[in-house]
Amino acid sequence: MFLVIRRILSYTKPSRIVLACMLFFALIGTGLSMLIPILIGKAVDCVVGAGSVNFSELMQAAIILIVTICISGLFQWLMSLCTNRLAANTIRDLRCDLFSHLQRLPLKYIDSQARGDLIGRAVSDMEIISDGFLQAFTQFVTGIFTIVGTLVFMLTINVQITVLVVILTPVSLFAAAKITTMSRDSYMKASAARGALGGLTEEMIGSQKVVKAFGYEKRAQQRYDATNQELQDAGMKATFFGSITNPATRFVNSLIYAAVGVCGALAATGNVPLIGVITVGQLASFLTYANQYTKPFNEISGVVAELQNAMASAKRVFEVIDESAESDDSHLPALKACDGSLELSHVRFSYTTDRELITDFDLKVHKGQRIAIVGPTGCGKTTLINLLLRFYDVDNGTISVSGQDIRKVTRDSLRSCYGMVLQETWLFTGTVADNIAYSRPDANREEIEAAAKAAYADGFIRRLPKGYDTVLTEDGGGLSQGQKQLLCIARIMLTVPPFLILDEATSSIDLRTEQRIQKAFEKLMTGKTSFIIAHRLSTIKSADWILVMQQGSIVEQGTHDALIERGGFYANLYQSQFENTVE
Repeated sequence: MFLVIRRILSYTKPSRIVLACMLFFALIGTGLSMLIPILIGKAVDCVVGAGSVNFSELMQAAIILIVTICISGLFQWLMSLCTNRLAANTIRDLRCDLFSHLQRLPLKYIDSQARGDLIGRAVSDMEIISDGFLQAFTQFVTGIFTIVGTLVFMLTINVQITVLVVILTPVSLFAAAKITTMSRDSYMKASAARGALGGLTEEMIGSQKVVKAFGYEKRAQQRYDATNQELQDAGMKATFFGSITNPATRFVNSLIYAAVGVCGALAATGNVPLIGVITVGQLASFLTYANQYTKPFNEISGVVAELQNAMASAKRVFEVIDESAESDDSHLPALKACDGSLELSHVRFSYTTDRELITDFDLKVHKGQRIAIVGPTGCGKTTLINLLLRFYDVDNGTISVSGQDIRKVTRDSLRSCYGMVLQETWLFTGTVADNIAYSRPDANREEIEAAAKAAYADGFIRRLPKGYDTVLTEDGGGLSQGQKQLLCIARIMLTVPPFLILDEATSSIDLRTEQRIQKAFEKLMTGKTSFIIAHRLSTIKSADWILVMQQGSIVEQGTHDALIERGGFYANLYQSQFENTVE
């Protein structure tokens, strides 16, 4: 826990001035509040008895008391402003650090995590940290100043009663510490269950069509109810322990206050020689100080629940930040003079250590070639693309682009050489023009429209309410899957990279539009090295070279006509598709 707190506090370093101001205002505000009991005691001593009141001194004490209260309140308000700003800056930097680290994490980690859980860590967990940090930090700072200040003032009034207060204080601390220990595990379980619930919710909402199509609603509800019940059980247990912390410390502190009152009353009558003699005004001051002394313990115990919850959320955030990022390649040179040639030599790769997917893979591609990659599902087609782009690194062997090992150049310079259209479409919240210009943010409107026309998307775009300025949501709004894919194709039309990767790029487009897109691709691929993954083999007949993959290895390769004449795996696969088409 202390390690987590120290890491959170390390994010306050850029806001040292705000922190210093907060501490200064807290010191002045708390210090002035320490004077209030002294002034109250002096005011009480001005009333000697019935008909014997020193009104001039009483009025003077009252004026000073009111001014002190106002100034103390002003400084405490300024302290609150600084504390809020400090917490906001701290959480902002922590959130930026988390998101920045997510950008550097390897896809292997991202693919292994529930997206909803990662979103929960970046959003809801951050809010919990902010609330807990703000409350706890305020209470701890003011509490420490208050405890030290009241001890000093109480010692000036009566040492013996002050010692009694200090001796009884550990009882309150022991009660709070014991309950805190019991609640820590419950908050950790609640935090983990909250993340699991977020992941399940994102999964079910994002796949509602599939859920409804397969009648999965009841089973989805059952899974949700089970996870929700787990969150409720852990949350109720954590809330129970958190709710008894404050009453327990209040009970102990009330006993301390009562003991001070009894001893002080005896001292005021002069009947207890060991305690000494104090005036009625001093007794009033001491009781006020005793109440102020125990108040921080009550307040701190009151925020223990929020602090425990915040620490559990912070631990989840730091778990992501502590994950190993992709190796730093800033010291490597950029890929230069990319001419479109590529070579794979003895490449081996596996997602898990117990099953090797690609074994001793060799491939040499010349500039401008069109390489088609075909094969059954799971044979390694998409994995090969991931390796080319260094989304994953090979276990053994080398991949070279223009004679340069891709592990010895920066990833950004490597990936800038590729233009890619995937089977899965991705759009972000923004205008149609912004979505097309994602590949080239500096493109002007004429270039964007030219790319859309080349992708045969200009027609339906102009029929949208605001044309190219129509704002789309991340799921594409009312666009069909085919229209969304046309926008993704328009992106690639806007770029002129040496390499093109078309991974089922026309899978969601009707046959007539596909024929037009193929013509556009023909023009786009001229002079560029292209990798085409397609299940419809009729779309790759014109490829310069076809790689037939099976279980991570190339089992056949050659032109379409040569592979058909060979009568092997490719010929059988092509014939089966042709027969299905005829039927």
